[in-house]
Amino acid sequence: MATSQQLKALLQSYMENDRDQFLSVALQMAAAEARKGHTVVARDLKHMVDQLRERPIASGPIPLAKPKGELAELLSLSYPQERLADLVIRDDLLVQLQRILREQRNSSAIRDHGLSPRRKLLLAGPPGTGKTLSARVFAGELGLPLFVVRMDAIVTKFMGETSAKLRQVFDAIAARRGVYLFDEFDSIGAERSRDNEVGEMRRVLNTFLQLVEHDHSDSLIVAATNHVSILDRALFRRFDDVLLFERPSNLEIVELIKRRLSTFVSKSFDYKALVEDAEGLSQSEITNACFDAVKDAIVHGQKRISQASIEGALAHRSRLARQNERA
Repeated sequence: MATSQQLKALLQSYMENDRDQFLSVALQMAAAEARKGHTVVARDLKHMVDQLRERPIASGPIPLAKPKGELAELLSLSYPQERLADLVIRDDLLVQLQRILREQRNSSAIRDHGLSPRRKLLLAGPPGTGKTLSARVFAGELGLPLFVVRMDAIVTKFMGETSAKLRQVFDAIAARRGVYLFDEFDSIGAERSRDNEVGEMRRVLNTFLQLVEHDHSDSLIVAATNHVSILDRALFRRFDDVLLFERPSNLEIVELIKRRLSTFVSKSFDYKALVEDAEGLSQSEITNACFDAVKDAIVHGQKRISQASIEGALAHRSRLARQNERA
């Protein structure tokens, strides 16, 4: 039988129209029945949860069950709509993302065999190469909320406070299924032996290592960093998968520009001629250059974007990138 706390949580999530929490509580009840040896009931509950997850979420405004109290300062919430088709990345990296999504969609079957789906992920690579977008894709593809952990609110100057806030975040990870993104993760994940590391930050990293190792929730934990080389080696053992992002290849540059400009240029537009102008730029910088050219055409009342216009936009983004590197 379900406990009174589980029944209360189930009814509360129903009243708040919180689909993810409702399913999470239902899975907890199934697990409790399985531990009692009630395997038939547990299997039936899991089957019903899987059926509900496969149903499309009703259209229209989605009620945001926002974090409350102090958690509201630590987590920002959104419901992304991005899909895998929005990413332009290497084939092997795409295969990694697809595998993670497949395992998540079949998590019940995987757990029934005593295994765990990939759900603790480290994303590393230069800025603008698709790390944050991938976290949004995980949420969008799985119909889950995205919680971005506000590292500026987590890391404080007071002894012990940062570790306490991390524990609050992991309590939320266990309480509500979602995608939890730790962006700029190197702010707490830097190697413990680094000369400029203070004792407090070493304790914070140790706290994170313990929390992530003992987390057995249904949520996805996604840590993203631009500086994988400075991360503590112990972190890599705690993640189920490490995904390495890079700036786009020539073929990916062409594909990215095609996706962003195909409706604004003529059929004879020479995409390959733009590769040299875009080399060295990230996916985000190329996308922004395309949008710059589109907006420029709109404000000038033009229906088509010229080759010179996008070349100029890419050159502008290249100058900005060089300035940022020197800063």
